[in-house]
Amino acid sequence: MAFADRARIIIKSGKGGNGHVSFRREKYVPNGGPDGGDGGKGGDVIFEVDKGINTLSDFRHRRKFEAESGAEGGKKNMHGKNGQDLILKVPEGTVVTEVTTGKVVCDMSGDNTRVVVLHGGKGGLGNMHFATPTMQAPKYAKPGGDAIELEVQLELKVIADVGLVGFPNVGKSTFLSRVTNADPKIANYHFTTLSPNLGVVDLDGANGFVIADIPGLIEGASEGIGLGHEFLRHIERTKVLLHIVDAASVEGRDPVEDIKSINQELEKYDANILKKPMIIAANKLDVCPDREEEILSDLRKAFPDANIKIFGISAVSGKGVKELLYALSEELKNFTDEPTVYDAEFDTEMLNPESQDITIEVDKDGTYVVEGEKIAKMLGYTNLESEKGFLFFQNFLKTQGILEKLENMGIEEGDIVSIYGLTFEYFK
Repeated sequence: MAFADRARIIIKSGKGGNGHVSFRREKYVPNGGPDGGDGGKGGDVIFEVDKGINTLSDFRHRRKFEAESGAEGGKKNMHGKNGQDLILKVPEGTVVTEVTTGKVVCDMSGDNTRVVVLHGGKGGLGNMHFATPTMQAPKYAKPGGDAIELEVQLELKVIADVGLVGFPNVGKSTFLSRVTNADPKIANYHFTTLSPNLGVVDLDGANGFVIADIPGLIEGASEGIGLGHEFLRHIERTKVLLHIVDAASVEGRDPVEDIKSINQELEKYDANILKKPMIIAANKLDVCPDREEEILSDLRKAFPDANIKIFGISAVSGKGVKELLYALSEELKNFTDEPTVYDAEFDTEMLNPESQDITIEVDKDGTYVVEGEKIAKMLGYTNLESEKGFLFFQNFLKTQGILEKLENMGIEEGDIVSIYGLTFEYFK
């Protein structure tokens, strides 16, 4: 089963419907009062786990997803229809991150089966709300709240019990096709496995488990070289690591050096990964049966840690495979079924212009000082040193109405704006 496990999309909540301006027109009532109804609320954007799907392929061919806007209010105090929510169905284990900052918006794992990510704009009040003793026929209604738009990345973090690691061509695909129901593409060239292959291992008299053959690793992976991060991000949720090495050195590889190289990359990426239990499978021993004990002895000397178990196998003939699978099943008994769930880091509420807490004041030097919890939170999320981060910052100032407010206050080109220690000259 190949996995389409990444997609970048734009999501947008619905705009609130405008309030309506109208007046009663009744027989014998020449000057009827205001009766304009409120606008409907815009639809929310909601992510929902669907256990019947296991890929992100639905998001491959469509880029933008938008909830319905609320309808305008009507005469006779008629409330506008609320916009329909947009429910996006995703596989369990999908992590939603904001594209510019890379911060987690929500992790659709564990108890997070339904999360409202963007709220629709509030409906505007109709003119019936604005009548006063001195203004009995208001010709004003409130516009609906703006929609919120956000570019996000969806990433399916594979939820597998065992992560299969090893350099290309050491026999991982052959092993996986032998022990599971997966049908991986096997070819003798590097980077064959571009996306994870998942398979379920069924065992007589023991608990089965899910095993993932994860994209091939090369040195420099932790810096993002080649398929490095594609590989490493999938390993985070696995419980046990299974290193497969070419013990017979068919391609001239040194199995000890291979394991050390992979461990080095894992440690650079996240040292916690090496705290996971590790089992080494010395593969291709059918090629050199007379050297089997010598090879296994060398591996045990190189990795004397009692927590690292070493098995000699042949994925082609099946020798030693059964014992290895039962050892993996036994190791997994030490784990609960609770998946790792990433905490939300990016609060989409700060993008909502209706929860306005931003203040702008002019100090004695003529500097425009901008403050507010929302903007402080945004600066905490954003790396202004990067071009993308600065564009996000500029767009935030615009969508929150800060630029418009500065202009209404009479700011001119060259004036200084200060935002929590960050100062810049204002240019249109």
